[in-house]
Amino acid sequence: MSATISMCNQRRIIHVDMDQFFAAVEQRDQPALRGLPVAVGHDGPRGVVSTASYEARKYGVHSAQSIQVAKRLCPQLIIVEPHFQKYKEVSLQIRSIFQDYTDLIEPLSLDEAFLDVTENKKGMPLAVDIAREIKQRILETTGLTASAGVSYCKFLAKIASDWSKPNGLTVVHPDRALSFIDQLQVNRIWGVGNKTAEHMHQMGIFTGEDLRKVSLQHLVQEFGKMGRVFYDFARGVDERPVVAEWERKSVSCEQTFENDIFNKSAIIIALYHTVEELLRRLEKNGFEGRTLTVKIKYADFRQITRSMTTDKVLLTKEQILPLAKQLIHEAHISRENPIRLLGLGISHAAADLSNEKSLHDPLWKELELQFEPWPDE
Repeated sequence: MSATISMCNQRRIIHVDMDQFFAAVEQRDQPALRGLPVAVGHDGPRGVVSTASYEARKYGVHSAQSIQVAKRLCPQLIIVEPHFQKYKEVSLQIRSIFQDYTDLIEPLSLDEAFLDVTENKKGMPLAVDIAREIKQRILETTGLTASAGVSYCKFLAKIASDWSKPNGLTVVHPDRALSFIDQLQVNRIWGVGNKTAEHMHQMGIFTGEDLRKVSLQHLVQEFGKMGRVFYDFARGVDERPVVAEWERKSVSCEQTFENDIFNKSAIIIALYHTVEELLRRLEKNGFEGRTLTVKIKYADFRQITRSMTTDKVLLTKEQILPLAKQLIHEAHISRENPIRLLGLGISHAAADLSNEKSLHDPLWKELELQFEPWPDE
């Protein structure tokens, strides 16, 4: 364990995460919104919160929450329509700052990225000084604050960036890595969602320290491939590199219906239009893939995905539509079980046929989902 950490700790990784990014941009550009509870999203019956300001979060408002629920939690909530082009422009400004320090930049989304500054353009010996300087330059350039985490691996740098938000800067030194991990609640560990956390709690695992006491064999038995990931993380081991040249792994689109649907004809019409939008995006991105995934969100917010991989690249409506119909048939939609959202995605890039392992690795799949979010681009 210590030998592996010793090899890793020569690296210096920074994770930069903008604070309440979309909401912060809107509050910056509309001074009247500053200090008020703001949610960015469409104010409709099926609207979803993209980002909530810290003032709104005090009431329990958070991203991915229904706008209607958010307004019940915070009656004085101000809903602002998103301006994605503006957010992209600010993101490019921030990326330009990163490039003054390193070319090893791995974006996770518009508002966060990893930087490998082990060998940096300014020859600065301490990553914490680079992080501090980047934060200051972001503030001066955009008027926005960012939080940063610094460590020897991506896993710890990402957790550290969230440790003292907003406008925080946290360093996890290799010598303190295990003590830092020991105090973590398992739901803060990368890859541990609500269901996994519940499973771990049933096993008596509540902290990173508890997790490290469980054998590799037992973790793999309970969590499959992710068991190995959890085993390594509990020991401060994460050898994933910062990948500067990200290759697109999927293209997707979705639509949320004004009213829940269950009628077969309505579903086929919705599916037809979604396939057409997916084809438009595939052409726009020049992407070819062999795996079709259907995403369904039911009226009660339960969510499922169903996938099918073919031997041929999926390029036409005649190829995709029959497969999508087959996958939707497996979703058991009915009057008692209507749906509120339908999404389609193509993945498993044709160029990756010789690299099957990376496509199915669960940790990289998590990163892929962060790079390629389902909401409209």
